[in-house]
Amino acid sequence: MIDADDAVPEDGTPENGAAETSAPGGAVPDDDLDGHTLEELGEYLDRGRTPLDPSIEGSAACRLALANLTRLNELSASALRRRADAEPDRDEVWIAGLLDAIRSEVRSGRDVPIRHPDPTLRLALTEAAVRGMIRRAGDTMGGVIMGRCTLDGDVATPGAVIRIDVTFALEFGIPVATVADRLRERIRYALERHTELVVGAIDVTVDDVYPSREDQP
Repeated sequence: MIDADDAVPEDGTPENGAAETSAPGGAVPDDDLDGHTLEELGEYLDRGRTPLDPSIEGSAACRLALANLTRLNELSASALRRRADAEPDRDEVWIAGLLDAIRSEVRSGRDVPIRHPDPTLRLALTEAAVRGMIRRAGDTMGGVIMGRCTLDGDVATPGAVIRIDVTFALEFGIPVATVADRLRERIRYALERHTELVVGAIDVTVDDVYPSREDQP
């Protein structure tokens, strides 16, 4: 399966389209990532990932969570400062919601098959890696902070049509319709280029708005 750290680069698409042989695995227990919690990973990230912890760096689930936490820090720092000035009482709730989304998305989830010329090889992406592609496609747009991402449908059956459902926070003053259309295009492009999923509808929902830079003194 694809390495979570390499699932999607800055332009919203995976750096490495190669997939490895899928290994059996189940969902990561809530708030427990191969023996670590999201809070522990946050502290590890705050220390600059030093001293190196092999149990974290050797875990695909932990690396995916670290990547998501890093993006959260990068994307939301200025937005949080603006929101703290404008709506201090809502800040904690907003962050809690984003952390809940990250916590749910680090679970490996279902296998997403990839065809290979050799029929004896079974290749697959993890559902978590696909969600990572979708999240990065939105997070790198500007003016958008992705929330929850759901793949609705039978992703394990080649050719089955699935629906993508995402939520996001939008910077105040940016036209909703324009952003929604662009986000759909970026998600569809990433999935069509780097997976074999048949994507039907892509539903995008603005579930929050944060102050724009121009609104601040």
